[in-house]
Amino acid sequence: MVFGMGRVQLLDLIEAHGSLRKAASALGMSYRAAWCKLKATEQALGVRLVEARERKRDGVRLTPEGQLFRKMFRRWFDEVENCALTKAERLLPWPVAGFLEEREQAPPPQCPLGGLSVAAT
Repeated sequence: MVFGMGRVQLLDLIEAHGSLRKAASALGMSYRAAWCKLKATEQALGVRLVEARERKRDGVRLTPEGQLFRKMFRRWFDEVENCALTKAERLLPWPVAGFLEEREQAPPPQCPLGGLSVAAT
């Protein structure tokens, strides 16, 4: 996927920090990894998502296209997630939460197939 939640989180943090290096650090990745992901996304989309500010030492900011792609993706993601959560609440025997919501600290649910726990091993 060329543009997903990971790219949106990177753009959010670039916007918040004004720095690709700080955004990468906040996501636990190297500057080089963040830069490569950003450049691959820009190349695939055919637009620049980030630009340097007038004075280089002032960092970077999202381009108008970067802001638009971020906004459009979030709108799409929210609609898809709402549909998925509605369906999951009807089908699954455990509490469900959105991607960015806090998860309840509850014991792992019991698997309805043979009483096996579905806790991560």
